[in-house]
Amino acid sequence: MPANLYALAAVALWAALASLGVLLAHVPPFLLTGIALMTGGLLAVPAALRDHSLWRVAPRTLALGVLTLFGFHFLLFIGLRLAPAVEVNLVNYLWPLFIVVLAPLYVPGLRLRGTHVLAALLGFAGAAVAILGARQASAALALEGRAALGYGLALGSALIWANYSLQTKRLALAGRGFATAAVGLFGLVSGALSLLCHWLLEPAADLSWRDAGLLLALGLGPLGGAFYLWDRALKLGDPRHIGLLSYGTPLASTALLLLTSGRDWSASLGVAALLIVGAGLIGLRSR
Repeated sequence: MPANLYALAAVALWAALASLGVLLAHVPPFLLTGIALMTGGLLAVPAALRDHSLWRVAPRTLALGVLTLFGFHFLLFIGLRLAPAVEVNLVNYLWPLFIVVLAPLYVPGLRLRGTHVLAALLGFAGAAVAILGARQASAALALEGRAALGYGLALGSALIWANYSLQTKRLALAGRGFATAAVGLFGLVSGALSLLCHWLLEPAADLSWRDAGLLLALGLGPLGGAFYLWDRALKLGDPRHIGLLSYGTPLASTALLLLTSGRDWSASLGVAALLIVGAGLIGLRSR
């Protein structure tokens, strides 16, 4: 039960990512990501100063954490530049499905039941309805040229996050896990890499005090605190169930976007909610 609460808390923080992203749309993406990740990483500094061993992680584990946080956002942002954002976001939300389906390959003793597959597919269907239903105008998926590459990068991004999540669980079970505070080290290093990408690939940007406040919220929440909560959820809970609960992210994100933008609510959001809640109930009843 505590694991599910940690997961839901992470989902609640991730729900604000899209709304904050819209408010910070004028900020170059790698600059935004770098500042937010480094801000989130600073949350773990007090604990690391009290106990230096919390940041002593194996080189391979450090590489896993840094390349995950950096690679996930790098592939996603490049994908968003090459293909329609809504479709790229939808492809990226295959990561909960990957966590559920691939869990038995990473975690000894776990078996994939038909109810888990059904729940994962229902959850993805709910995510699709929530995201596509929020569009002002529908458009067919383009599967050629730049768009196809963009979708491929989004798929790679989803696989990176699913792999990190399941590797975290496997390392913990094998007694080679890392302290949750080490996530802060991952954030600081990957944030520095993102800022390097900004310097190499993006134009300079002037930030206002309002931008600074929003970036602080982004770093403390979706790109900071949520990672620590997610880490605790994975280490304490069943990754199949945690993966299903994470389908609440696109639903909550879309609902918050509609609320903050003043746009009308749609029937599609209700359908999405039923599908995602149903997926969660089916999955959590499966052992």
